[in-house]
Amino acid sequence: MMDGDDKAAGKCPVMHGSMTTQSVGVSEWWPKTLNLDILHQHDAKSNPLADFDYREAVKTLDFDAVKADVTALMTDSQDWWPADWGHYGGLMIRLAWHSAGSYRLMDGRGGGGHGNIRFAPLNSWPDNGNLDKARRLLWPVKKKYGNKLSWADLILLAGNVAYESMGLKTFGFSFGREDIWGPEKDVYWGSEQEFVGDAAQRYEDIMKPDTLANPLAAVHMGLIYVNPEGVNGQPNPLNTAEQVRVTFARMAMNDEETAALTCGGHTVGKAHGNGDASVLGAEPEAAGIENQGFGWMNPNLGGKATNAVTSGIEGAWTTHPTKWDMGYFKLLFGYEWELTKSPAGAWQYRPIDIREEDMPVDPTDPTKRVMPMMTDADMAMKIDPAYNAICQKFMADPAYFDDCFARAWFKLTHRDLGPRTRYIGPEAPKEDLIWQDPIPAGNTGYDVAKLKAAIAASGLSGADMVATAWDSARTFRQSDLRGGANGARIRLAPQKDWEGNEPARLARVLSVLEPIAAAHGASVADTIVLAGNVGVEQAAKAAGFDVSVPFKAGRGDATADMTDGDSFVWLEPLADGYRNWLKKDFDVAAEELMLDRTQLLGLTGPEMTVLMGGMRVMGANHGGSAHGVFTDRVGALTTDFFVNLTDMSYKWVPTGRNSYDIVARKSGETKWTATRVDLVFGSNSILRAYAEVYAQDDAGEKFVTDFVAAWAKVMHNDMF
Repeated sequence: MMDGDDKAAGKCPVMHGSMTTQSVGVSEWWPKTLNLDILHQHDAKSNPLADFDYREAVKTLDFDAVKADVTALMTDSQDWWPADWGHYGGLMIRLAWHSAGSYRLMDGRGGGGHGNIRFAPLNSWPDNGNLDKARRLLWPVKKKYGNKLSWADLILLAGNVAYESMGLKTFGFSFGREDIWGPEKDVYWGSEQEFVGDAAQRYEDIMKPDTLANPLAAVHMGLIYVNPEGVNGQPNPLNTAEQVRVTFARMAMNDEETAALTCGGHTVGKAHGNGDASVLGAEPEAAGIENQGFGWMNPNLGGKATNAVTSGIEGAWTTHPTKWDMGYFKLLFGYEWELTKSPAGAWQYRPIDIREEDMPVDPTDPTKRVMPMMTDADMAMKIDPAYNAICQKFMADPAYFDDCFARAWFKLTHRDLGPRTRYIGPEAPKEDLIWQDPIPAGNTGYDVAKLKAAIAASGLSGADMVATAWDSARTFRQSDLRGGANGARIRLAPQKDWEGNEPARLARVLSVLEPIAAAHGASVADTIVLAGNVGVEQAAKAAGFDVSVPFKAGRGDATADMTDGDSFVWLEPLADGYRNWLKKDFDVAAEELMLDRTQLLGLTGPEMTVLMGGMRVMGANHGGSAHGVFTDRVGALTTDFFVNLTDMSYKWVPTGRNSYDIVARKSGETKWTATRVDLVFGSNSILRAYAEVYAQDDAGEKFVTDFVAAWAKVMHNDMF
């Protein structure tokens, strides 16, 4: 019951603050607290299809019917969002492109693999303006096919169908992307507090594009790639060319793929800026409820495609914007271009003395012809020497251009779907592509028990076996399904030389395991993982528990020819809290780096906790370091790490930025040493709650059982 003052103030008794973005959370009150939300962001409780197997259900989809419906949609213009020239192809291509185009190579995050563009912040980025309409146009198709067709698949399929409906022979398409049901909180898009602000905030030197802060790929907050008006909004095609080069390289595209995507992407469709951008309504996340989930409401649209305003740039790139042809090259290289501004005030280029027959018709009124345009990025294709040479090659061989674009488009839309073995549907291509990280099938017919016995008798220490298996498996990224133990790429460049893999120790261990693998007909990949299992089982036995670590055979061994070394460079760990190692001191705290690795491995907070404690007591630290090894029984899978971490007879004394002594309160004796990633499990309130579970007197068996389950999960992450 409210008192008189509450009534007078009209206070609401409902906890509405917690239901809006205005509530103040723990991280806002205490910014330095360790936020574990990224480990549990897609909890099953938020998934209405938690018990549904999409990858099995989609195999029963009527693929031909879906494609026919999406094709029909392309020319079914709606009054509430009219299609340019009566064809939604350009809009659907942009939807698919911007869904997939947020992918970046360094951490594998972003991309179209989960339908993330439906949610904030991506759904409200300036670069994704009016793509909310494209998704709503696709709703009837999604509604018809229901759970058998995910949004993630449908969005990318719409782009593929759009190109085909305009004349391109695509490279293929695979289904199998499972939707998420809320924003991805783990993706760092930048620290800026405004969209398309000063790009210099992301660079050490904005005129040196390769100084763009990692893991970012876009040049501004709220953009997918580069500013179409030029570097920081200042037109200069040569400067823009360098930004384009770096941005696309961070998406794993080389110069030829970049040129093909730029030229092919602008062969169809148009940009929209034929009006006053200042009158547009707020983006979807800020718009009123009466807008039905739409943003950027345009009071001047009037049911005419001509009046649309999105990027502010206005016009088509080609004479026939709904047709796949060589028209982009004809106009770009056939005319000289001069700098001008669109009706919305954006910098763009217009052709000098263009012939009327080369002008596209108005998007709404086919009786009128309008001026085409080019952006600064388009002019970069003409002025930059390397891009120009590639374009000349395309113009000399249109079939080659078609093939280059089709392959680059396929790579763009499938990069984060994982290996080819995961592809689903009649149009999934059979060709192995280097960026798919191909791995030959491994043998499953060998005697696992005999192989384990040989490993156990090899003389390798448990720590060596555990550390090698972990290093092999820890490269896995659930973001784009790359890395992992399958393929045994730890024995190949560049992984064999990574500092985090202790090259000398790794070479010694492999020299023992490789002959054993060959003698038993097993892959080296299987043998490495099985050796880790043997090490865990030995450690459990030393602690008094007989366990059998789950193992699935069949990993293959990749070759150097199957390995894109340049892209694998980005998988190198710079820190590994599980092995208590930092390559160097970073601005980011060691425990934050541990969370990032944990999330990429697909582990939960409790799984992280149990693995951390187990790795410490087994002596698996990088370089044999004693930090965090809170036990006198090294090599036994005991709960000692947690028991001693939570023991208040010790105090923690800082000795450096990332080093501590664990000192007995009574005697003043230094018992152990530790790092931040050790002690955070005793200081952070959530992690301490997990740690206390394993510090209890009755926790021994549970600890071993939980460790084995979490270990097996990591070892099998890439067994699709």
